[in-house]
Amino acid sequence: MQRDAETAATRQRSMWQRNRWLLARRASQLTVLALFLMGPWAGVWLTRGSLASSELFGVLRLTDPLVALQALLAHHVLEGSAMGGAVIVAVLYTAFGGRSYCAWVCPINPVTDFAAWLRVKLRLPSLLRHATPDRRLRYAVLVVALLLSALLGSVVWETVNPITLLQRALVFGLAGGYGAVLVVFVFDLLVIPRGWCGHLCPVGAFYGVLGRGALMHVSAVNRDRCTACGDCFRVCPEPHVIAPALYGAPPGRSPAIASADCIRCARCIDVCDELVFRIELLPRRQAYPGSRQETT
Repeated sequence: MQRDAETAATRQRSMWQRNRWLLARRASQLTVLALFLMGPWAGVWLTRGSLASSELFGVLRLTDPLVALQALLAHHVLEGSAMGGAVIVAVLYTAFGGRSYCAWVCPINPVTDFAAWLRVKLRLPSLLRHATPDRRLRYAVLVVALLLSALLGSVVWETVNPITLLQRALVFGLAGGYGAVLVVFVFDLLVIPRGWCGHLCPVGAFYGVLGRGALMHVSAVNRDRCTACGDCFRVCPEPHVIAPALYGAPPGRSPAIASADCIRCARCIDVCDELVFRIELLPRRQAYPGSRQETT
């Protein structure tokens, strides 16, 4: 009776409760963009630069570690503050999950999320539904970008990176940046579902490698409540990461989503009426099948 009452209560969750992590992510992405745009748009220079390299509040230098790595491979000399900024960013994403960058910072993420939502609403078929590329392709793109940086002596990926091009478009009004974003949108909408982030983007691949030893995870702590409704799989940008934690964790193992592909978007937490998931730091080891009995 008590379990039935708990289940009924969870199904009465409000729209806010079912979308709060999504709204928090959008607020985070808009805040990051606003920090960079307030200077050129309003003359309030809280942050100078871009996501590739920036100076926060005129004091803290931050550098994208992927940009720093490309620069080093291209035999560029980086200032100590730039290297220090790259280390700070790398440590943060290593601790909190490398691909949390994709969900909470990247300005391309709302574009790909919108394409995914629109594809479902319009019931559009994939042009490559019988030949979807391997997700490891993005790692190959990453390796090629690094090799080209070393061979050509330049930070190659930043010349075509949609993230950088979008920021330049917003600041300088360069049409090419909007064109790059449109290509990503059309690619995800018509060619491959979640194709850009899931199969091609080397930035996500790099941050995934960076966060393999992350301390923060989404965890299926109440997996014994799962009714196999499939809502979490439908909203997850990387749905293959869920099943091992939800169904495949052996006795005595934590139900944390351990895959480096998880972007910590927390949409599974939003949509699950059974409250199966939550975010944890250093997830506890737990006894199968759920969170009621912890190992001693």
